[in-house]
Amino acid sequence: MQDIQDLTAVLRSNTPIVVIETYEEYRVIELLRKVSNILYQPLFSWSITQGLMRVDGGMGRQKFNCEPGDILGQIKSTKQQGIYVLCDFHPFVEGAPKNVRLLKEIALEYEALQHTVVLVSHEFVIPPEIKRYCAHFRLSLPDTAQLMNLVYEQIEKVRSQGVMLNVDDTAVAKLADNLRGVTFDDARRLAHKAIVDDGAVTHSDVDSINRGKFDLLDMQGVLHFEYDTSDFSQVAGLHNLKQWLSHRTPSSQTQMLVDKPKGILLLGVQGSGKSLAAKAVAGMWQRPLLKMDMSALYNKYIGETEKNLRKALELADLMSPCVLWIDEIEKGLSSGSSDDGTSKRILGTILTWMAERKSDVFLVATANDISALPPELMRKGRMDEIFFVDLPDAEIRQAIFLIHLQRRQLDPMQFDLAQLAKVSLGFSGAEIEQAVISAIYTAKASEREVEQSALVDELMKTRPLSVVMREKLQALRHWAEGRTVNAHR
Repeated sequence: MQDIQDLTAVLRSNTPIVVIETYEEYRVIELLRKVSNILYQPLFSWSITQGLMRVDGGMGRQKFNCEPGDILGQIKSTKQQGIYVLCDFHPFVEGAPKNVRLLKEIALEYEALQHTVVLVSHEFVIPPEIKRYCAHFRLSLPDTAQLMNLVYEQIEKVRSQGVMLNVDDTAVAKLADNLRGVTFDDARRLAHKAIVDDGAVTHSDVDSINRGKFDLLDMQGVLHFEYDTSDFSQVAGLHNLKQWLSHRTPSSQTQMLVDKPKGILLLGVQGSGKSLAAKAVAGMWQRPLLKMDMSALYNKYIGETEKNLRKALELADLMSPCVLWIDEIEKGLSSGSSDDGTSKRILGTILTWMAERKSDVFLVATANDISALPPELMRKGRMDEIFFVDLPDAEIRQAIFLIHLQRRQLDPMQFDLAQLAKVSLGFSGAEIEQAVISAIYTAKASEREVEQSALVDELMKTRPLSVVMREKLQALRHWAEGRTVNAHR
């Protein structure tokens, strides 16, 4: 009903040209049919294959009006007022000055003829000559209640075909929640595919829905759908971060009473587990994880970089509820003398989105170099909290060895984890993992079992970043003390 009211208001506003960008062409036609009855105006639709057709009864198809120039000429010359829907007309406007001029003349004569042209395409770039005569209209997307009904409709449809389905009602609610942001038609197709693929509706279908949803809204490399979200049981340490996140685990009850969590900044040395923690947030909250590639945003053409960013953030909003991970955010925001102010405009776009977004997108930004981050991003209110991920202490290093030995089918009982933790003083989690991997390769090359001595030898041969970049790490620790929350304890 809201779409009908809004579209009626647009058509009553004496706007000659209305642009609707959507894939739901049939839904637009049906909506306009109802609006035309309210306004007592005839409704016509046109496509290059079907010609002109009276939608609300009366005149039938007119094949001689298949040519774009012909239909515009007829609309301009006819004395009968009406609503004319031109489907997929975008190719006949781009690089076609005659058609653009005809549209402008139709608009200029609106007061006398009362012709409203509705341009319906998946995408439409409005020529500057007619921009001031145009209005945009956007179809509403289904809400959670409508999506719940849609999923149950698809369940009944499959059951009517004699298929026995195992349906988990809590999974249906989760599916409906994750289908938000797509059109009715797309939601129907995604739900149907998830149901028939495994003959059931369970929580395992949520991943399938999210992947299909992301594919529909493809961002061509700027955003990546991360399929491998981690479990926090596979992340050693980070006790403060885990507790903070557990207290803010999304639920419908808590989100009705308090503001939704906005996001966190994870600051720390390379290899300390920031990326793993970002993945674990999505796994812990059972949300899709989107990773933004800051380097893919940049385009040599002025304005294209900011456009890419806006599209990426719009996609994240459509994918909500989700986790948006911006890795090494400082690399995209550090300004230089040769970027024509692009980094500042990117910062402004991100800050505006962070302050004004209404969607349920939790932002996880990771950074290695605090000096490259602008102060505007660091202030309270932009992020819920700033966590410093320091190098692991002896207890956490033991846990890291335990995780990586078990992951590679090595019995931890055969190793002295306390000694390994002592020898690996100053090592990051990533450096410990690489030492385990190197020891395995060395042992296989010598056709021996992996032993304690092999691990100790690899650790002794490695110069960790804490040694190589001691001064920089000390400066980072000094800055973080008193300004951030230690993620470990």
